[in-house]
Amino acid sequence: MNFIQSRLNMVKSCYATNLIKKGEVIYEQSILCFFLAIFLCISSSTTYAAQNQIKIDGVAIATDAKPEMKNKRTMVPLRVISESLGASVVWSDSGVILAKSDMKVKLAINRSIAEKNGKKILLDVKPYVKNNRIYVPLRFIAEAFGCKVNYSNLIVTITTEPLFINGVQVKSLQQEYRMTLGGVVQQIHGNAYNKTIYNMFAKNKGEKVEAPENYSWSLTLDTPGSYYKNAQYDFLDPKGKSLARYDVYSLIRTYPSELLKEYPETLVHDVSNNEWYLFSDTASQSIYKIINNATNNGFLTVISNTVV
Repeated sequence: MNFIQSRLNMVKSCYATNLIKKGEVIYEQSILCFFLAIFLCISSSTTYAAQNQIKIDGVAIATDAKPEMKNKRTMVPLRVISESLGASVVWSDSGVILAKSDMKVKLAINRSIAEKNGKKILLDVKPYVKNNRIYVPLRFIAEAFGCKVNYSNLIVTITTEPLFINGVQVKSLQQEYRMTLGGVVQQIHGNAYNKTIYNMFAKNKGEKVEAPENYSWSLTLDTPGSYYKNAQYDFLDPKGKSLARYDVYSLIRTYPSELLKEYPETLVHDVSNNEWYLFSDTASQSIYKIINNATNNGFLTVISNTVV
């Protein structure tokens, strides 16, 4: 409102000055000021919509398609909201289904009826397509997945369900990986991303196995059956203490395939319990994809980067 009021005051000043003039000049200047007032009010409304910021778990989401206001409702790009809330997306001819745990939300473009676990819900604003992006109502989606939504000072704050390990809340997930020279330490702060990655480890641990004879950050090339650490993942409490840690290893393939048949391709080391399990490369790649999404949406912070 301060923005609008200042522009109106400017218009009033313009109008008062023009009253000094006579005849057609006064009439023309009055018309110009009238249209200026309309333009400024419209641009102020657009600015108000553009200024709306969305924070999920305290992180301002980053997206190439910005949220916007429609009929006094905040509309957000489907991809950003689904990834940031930890919901999967399934497309069908009749619409799109967002799923997380035991909740399924079904939406259709330009339809005001949505479904939440089979129950029909009337939406204030229909999902729509703009600039090749599907926009959906933020509050409806967030609350459907059990998130708390608060509006204050042009900021929409969403709090998702946190991850707990042994009764202690996880504050962030720290990933570390190394290159030939140097390495990177980075943290993810979104609850949904951290919970999804934690569940990836829990659900994709295979058969329990013995620890390999050789495993490290280094590429050991002279011993068959050696493993290279791809990355380590620490789930940290609010004080930065590790609650659980998983290290992912890949078999070093410097020997003929026939000499490596007995060695699994990928292993995961549950460091907290000092246990080794078979792990799949598919699960490992899925974790990388989740981290990439977190990076693109603004949920990842680089703590250190010493890569040369």
